[in-house]
Amino acid sequence: MITTVPSEVKPMKWGEITELHPSRFVLVEAIKASSSNCIRQLEEMAVIQDYDNPQEAWSGYKELHKLHPSRELYVFHTSRKDIEVVEEFFSGVRQQL
Repeated sequence: MITTVPSEVKPMKWGEITELHPSRFVLVEAIKASSSNCIRQLEEMAVIQDYDNPQEAWSGYKELHKLHPSRELYVFHTSRKDIEVVEEFFSGVRQQL
């Protein structure tokens, strides 16, 4: 269970993350990012947690996102050479649960 992000997290580039967490799913928070032509470039990230499987990673994401919805969180597998996120903007009505 993730309730907070450790204060000692170090901002890293994607190459550093892939070296430290090979063949893992990582839950990261964007620390430094920019957007251009609907593509989000993540320049620096902090690894919050690493996982063996995607279900655990998404559970960790959902748990932390529910507690801190304004934080920019992502789940990636470290086998990816680079990371770009396509920005999609939601403009509909959300169903209230």
